[in-house]
Amino acid sequence: MSAPPLFRLVDERRVSVARDAAAVGRVLADDPVASCMVAARVAEHGVEPQAIGGELWTRRRADESLCYAGANLIPLRGAQPDLHAFADKAMSTARRCSSLVGRAELVLPMWDRLQHAWGPARDVRDRQPLMALGVAPSSRIDPAVRRVRVDELDAYLVAAIDMFIGEVGIDPRIGDGGRGYRRRVASLIAAGRAYARFEHGQVVFKAEVGSQSPVVGQIQGVWVHPEWRGHGLGTAGTAAVAAAVVNSGRIASLYVNSFNEVARAAYARVGFAEVGMFATVLLD
Repeated sequence: MSAPPLFRLVDERRVSVARDAAAVGRVLADDPVASCMVAARVAEHGVEPQAIGGELWTRRRADESLCYAGANLIPLRGAQPDLHAFADKAMSTARRCSSLVGRAELVLPMWDRLQHAWGPARDVRDRQPLMALGVAPSSRIDPAVRRVRVDELDAYLVAAIDMFIGEVGIDPRIGDGGRGYRRRVASLIAAGRAYARFEHGQVVFKAEVGSQSPVVGQIQGVWVHPEWRGHGLGTAGTAAVAAAVVNSGRIASLYVNSFNEVARAAYARVGFAEVGMFATVLLD
């Protein structure tokens, strides 16, 4: 009879924190557009949980499976058993995340498992085309769109709040009177990543580069004042922001709800091409 093994196989369901920065970097580099939100954090702060405001989870090795778990859950790689293990790990934590977001083929299997414990969701957006542009826009660029100045925060915030309510369905001022949202918007302005067109002191177009990795700039919060819609400001304004991203040496990206045909047509005119499908599950 052979001697018993001197080691025990690691539980296949066990999830650990990924600390192999090189392996994490390879995963992010393999899918730079979809991983932009996480890659931006890792590029600036490394992989340590306290630095990036969350943990990078893996089973076995980061090259095989990876998921960011912070205020949001962002699966980056994995087969269905990995995604289920990540979901089980999330359910074991003290509180649920605000949202799940990422490639639809990764997000939706996790939500199938999580919804019994975390549901119901406030909204499930299961088809959000992920779009990218790596060259100069093909549409007209609005020359009046520029970076927002720090002293323009209050005027910009009016538009940002209106956009947030319309897009997310809740008022970002709930809970703390808007202090947290104001800080977030102010930080984007200070970083030079908030863009707008002003008319007589009022914002008529706005957008931000919400996440910016060394390779990709992800555009978010595109909004046109209701009285200015239908005049091409959304297309020309988005083109201006995309041009700024491309001129910085990055790929411009964004994702959009599949049912928003007007926005999808505008982004296509700018030159954005679909490179995948995102999904977002909004919880809080």
